[in-house]
Amino acid sequence: MLRPVTFTPIGVVRTPFPDRVSAPRQPHAAAGAEGTIELVPGRGLDHALCDIEGWDYLWVVFWFHLNEGWRPKVLPPRSAGKRRGVLSTRSPHRPNPIGLSVVKLLAVDGLTLRVSGVDMIDGTPVLDLKPYVPYADAYPHARTGWVAPLAPAEAPADPEPGFEVVWGERAAEQAAWLDAAHAVALRERVDRVLALGPQPHPYRRIRADGDAMRLAVTSWRVRFRSEGRRIEVLSVATGYREQELWSGDAPELAAHRQFVERFGRG
Repeated sequence: MLRPVTFTPIGVVRTPFPDRVSAPRQPHAAAGAEGTIELVPGRGLDHALCDIEGWDYLWVVFWFHLNEGWRPKVLPPRSAGKRRGVLSTRSPHRPNPIGLSVVKLLAVDGLTLRVSGVDMIDGTPVLDLKPYVPYADAYPHARTGWVAPLAPAEAPADPEPGFEVVWGERAAEQAAWLDAAHAVALRERVDRVLALGPQPHPYRRIRADGDAMRLAVTSWRVRFRSEGRRIEVLSVATGYREQELWSGDAPELAAHRQFVERFGRG
């Protein structure tokens, strides 16, 4: 029997993503999302960071701290509804919930590293940092398993084309009002999730809704339809029940009440 192994985090990642739903699925999907890696003081890590400014990219080894248990088979978004062995995927539901992402190093200020391309949830524990070495870490022509094979190229592209997400007039009006009135940036988050596909999936909080589909983004519900690789967002609605909406005292309920008064229940 192998003995248990204990790790002590060396810091945490601070990102704009408060939960699993809002976090991008991969670093390349995070685009220019910026964050910081804040290392703990008093462990000699200031010396450990010497010379790190010379690298453009870093590997971040981190802990999926919100996971409970693991699954031998998982349902990746691009798996066409087929479950895959977890070790052949990048799923976070692993025997040991260790994550690995590449981020771009922007600046170093003491024990704080400013980075971009973050795909981690805010507060994620960091286990280690390693430099990304292009000649050793990149294999552009490598096979891609159950994902469609990559065509030979100097820089590999995503083998699966994204879905086109368009917003109907009503949905666009609702999202614009939420952003302007309450700083709820719903549209960007919906676009990021639906660009990966409309398939029902509990992790992505997508389910059937009559003759359409429904995506849950925090406490909001977004109705959409898909045809081919085109997804049309139809409407936005509150996720609160009637009693919760008008009797609760949570701060975010104000936005939901004003939304219902303006647009109805949906």
